Amino acid sequence: MRLEKCWFCSSTIYPGHGIQFVRNDAKIFRFCRSKCHKNFKMKRNPRKVKWTKAYRRLHGKDMTQDSTFEFERKRNRPERYDRNLTENTLKAIKKIDKVRVEREARHHAQRMKGKRAKETKEAVKELEQSIHMVKAPAALQQEPSLTLPKIKVKVTQQQQQQSEESRMEE
Repeated sequence: MRLEKCWFCSSTIYPGHGIQFVRNDAKIFRFCRSKCHKNFKMKRNPRKVKWTKAYRRLHGKDMTQDSTFEFERKRNRPERYDRNLTENTLKAIKKIDKVRVEREARHHAQRMKGKRAKETKEAVKELEQSIHMVKAPAALQQEPSLTLPKIKVKVTQQQQQQSEESRMEE
């Protein structure tokens, strides 16, 4: 069973799936779904479309260089069937998949390391700004440490009289 790769998004295409486009110069383009085919026809660059593997690799979101990718390479050379070789290959594939998953998890953890601290800092800032929405007004009156400090302002008697007069006029 031959598994192809989509020319646009690099996902796997299983037999009987996808679309094949043959250009005038006999170059074959395979697409996993119509979304990729339409983007190709619109002459979009896969490195600039955010959901493609090319974009993710270019911007450091996926691993780019790893020895486990060497085993995924396409080889068009037919091999003579050997039962022991096939058995060893299948065992190796399982080990390689396990190694790749571990390395990808490590890569993801490395990428997310700085994000957690940034998110907590933003959450604290937002909480400080809108504590009145989280706590009930009665709780804020009972516990003054939750509110912002109040500023005392000296008011002269003239200012008091003016404010009383303005209230009377209303």
